[in-house]
Amino acid sequence: MSRIGIKTTIACLALGLVAGATIATAAQPNMQAALGSLQAARAELVKALPNKGGHRERAIALVDQAITEPRAGISYAGN
Repeated sequence: MSRIGIKTTIACLALGLVAGATIATAAQPNMQAALGSLQAARAELVKALPNKGGHRERAIALVDQAITEPRAGISYAGN
């Protein structure tokens, strides 16, 4: 794995841990599970080789966008 891939994976995991700790107070197990699945999917996409005609990069961007929704829902429910 390239150094950039390792650094990105570590950064994503750290961000996920911080976000998970921040939102853990809201009792939203289904939304938290969905968020974890999206974060795991993103980590797998980051590890994939970038020889996909731009589809891998677009998938990462879409997953990043999708990750914001369960976070927003958990935050909304926690208020």
